[in-house]
Amino acid sequence: MSFQLVFTEQYLKRASRFLRRHPELEKQYLKILQLLELNPRNPSLRLHALGGRLQGLHSVSINLSYCITLELLIRDEEIIPVNVGDHEAVY
Repeated sequence: MSFQLVFTEQYLKRASRFLRRHPELEKQYLKILQLLELNPRNPSLRLHALGGRLQGLHSVSINLSYCITLELLIRDEEIIPVNVGDHEAVY
């Protein structure tokens, strides 16, 4: 089963800004998006649910410093990225 990434205009702006600041992470970032579409439960993504004010969202890691927060709609097979950046910026 594969999933569909659904990008909002707001997320695309955030991702563009992130990649302008961190062009060295572009390949890793794209690989994470591909893995999400194929299998969001892939252990290398380190998918985990968030709590507090971000309850209902999930996060996956790009590397130890950067992550992507997501709305994960398993029943609809959709993944909606919400934000990308370092932990301080997205949490």
